[in-house]
Amino acid sequence: MNKRLLAATALAAAAVLALSACSATSSNTGTDQKSEIRVASTDPQLIIPGRQSVAYDVNMAVWAPLAFLNSDGSLEYVQAESIESQDATTWTVTLRDGWTFQDGTPVTAQSYVDSWNAVAYGPNAFENSGQLANIAGYAELNPSSGTPTTDKMSGLQVVDDKTFTVTLVGPDSQFPLQVTQAQTAMFPMPTSAFADFTAYNKHPVGNGPFAFAQDYVENEPIVLDAYGDYKGDKPTIDRITFVPYTDSETAYTDVLAGNLDVAGVPASKLTQASADFGQRLYSFEAPGISFLGLPLWNPAYQDVRIREAISMAIDRQAIIDVIYGGTYAPATAWTPAIEPGTPTGICGQYCSFDPDAAKALLAQAGGFTGPMEIYYPGGGGLDPLYQAIANQLRQNLGIDATAKPSADWAEFLQNRNDQNITGPFFSRWGALYPSQQATLRVFFIKGGGCTNCIPWYSDEVSAAMTAADADLSTDGSAYASVQQIIQKNFPAVPLFFEKYSYVTSPRVAELVTSPVGNPTYRSIVLTK
Repeated sequence: MNKRLLAATALAAAAVLALSACSATSSNTGTDQKSEIRVASTDPQLIIPGRQSVAYDVNMAVWAPLAFLNSDGSLEYVQAESIESQDATTWTVTLRDGWTFQDGTPVTAQSYVDSWNAVAYGPNAFENSGQLANIAGYAELNPSSGTPTTDKMSGLQVVDDKTFTVTLVGPDSQFPLQVTQAQTAMFPMPTSAFADFTAYNKHPVGNGPFAFAQDYVENEPIVLDAYGDYKGDKPTIDRITFVPYTDSETAYTDVLAGNLDVAGVPASKLTQASADFGQRLYSFEAPGISFLGLPLWNPAYQDVRIREAISMAIDRQAIIDVIYGGTYAPATAWTPAIEPGTPTGICGQYCSFDPDAAKALLAQAGGFTGPMEIYYPGGGGLDPLYQAIANQLRQNLGIDATAKPSADWAEFLQNRNDQNITGPFFSRWGALYPSQQATLRVFFIKGGGCTNCIPWYSDEVSAAMTAADADLSTDGSAYASVQQIIQKNFPAVPLFFEKYSYVTSPRVAELVTSPVGNPTYRSIVLTK
């Protein structure tokens, strides 16, 4: 499962990996002293950048991106010395000199070209291959039937050891954002990786500030030590230990007890986290947005007025206050507010709670006949949210609405992919880079990454997206026309602009973040 989907569904799973050791900021080995942190994680199973779905934090420690997007929105080159284009279609990437992988081999332009080709090559079945889909030649590596006749994308060319060019299928002004920290498929791999990806997954080697101290073992902690020859900014700590949990509530409790240094906050704890942790609760603005998906294959939802009435009947702020501890914000647009140029407020009256207007609009549409079953992934702590939505629709619209969880994520995903859902359903996404493009593509372009999350795909939207991608301005204003088309058709119900929340032990003085919403562990500040 993609990590950005998992984030909302794995807030409270079952069971726990017992911890026998307390967290620490220092450990002694002879006369050496290491500053370190212990971080709650999900056991990743897949760690390779082109395959991982829940190992973002590990990836962002072991690999360095071409560029890093800072909290102020500025783009900082890391492995790249420059990323330039005259036409937004052909981009020239120049690498910094002297960088090495953690096995001592050099990072070269060929490293990137070979890695991107391997990720994109269809028979390899790398889960994150879609991040490369806009490179010319990707389609040839992923034919609709049969085996590809080549294993190299025509859009990638090595110029010299430090330089390569990337030709896209069309102009895309957002390309520099696509090679930042969370787009892990863009990370380079050393030559040794290509001989045996299974072996590489057991002991990944990257080009970043931390290296694996030992082989990865399923359901065991992952220990990363600072890489002494890293050419970028040196990390503020010497070691990160990622401790796998299957129960986020237990991880939360372990931070409270001082046995762990950082953990994400499960939804069930958001209302009490401030009281439990005070200033050690961090809620980061993030490129995440929640919708109430609607089964547009069901004729009962074809009238746009019914969709708008459902939206107006939901009291978003009440849900945020009661369930999310005030951390989220009501969604007022079709992309998260943190994404530049998002036209906040474009949703207007239809994202405002107005039960009388909602009831009148539903009546104009001829009412809603029969029961409404709201479907969501079970086992992820989402029950209070969907029960609250069902209650509000019953009270405010008189609809016989109920909330029904699936047995697990896999069942939910299969039913949504197969259009085997009759009523409203769970729909959310956390973008991997803060651009409207990253959210709009996923929801509204067929094959964009979240199948049937919003099952409405329009040629008009596709054309408007192509035009917006080609716009050379960087303020995001070009995507306003896309949102206007979506707003007119109102294919889903915008619910919340999300925040990602974390708690820390007293050993952490400051938890640093970036616009992707995850902590930047290489820059964490420890208490002196």
